Amino acid sequence: GVAQDWGRAVHWFSKGAAQGHARAQHSLGVCFFRGEGVAQDWGRAVHWYTKAAEQGQPTAQVSLGIRYAQGKGTATDLGTAMH
Repeated sequence: GVAQDWGRAVHWFSKGAAQGHARAQHSLGVCFFRGEGVAQDWGRAVHWYTKAAEQGQPTAQVSLGIRYAQGKGTATDLGTAMH
């Protein structure tokens, strides 16, 4: 196995995200949301969730809906959350 290293994970997620890979975009969003390997930044998490969700990535769509429902990283918007 490989030792857990969130900094290296963010490095590779960032490379994939920049190339438009939806799962990498969602994973990078999770890192920003949780503050794993990067400083916690809910706004940047929502940015990456949105990029992935717009490509049809289902987990990102759920994550984005939850953020709108909770108002974390964006204004609370239950209409958008339920969309």
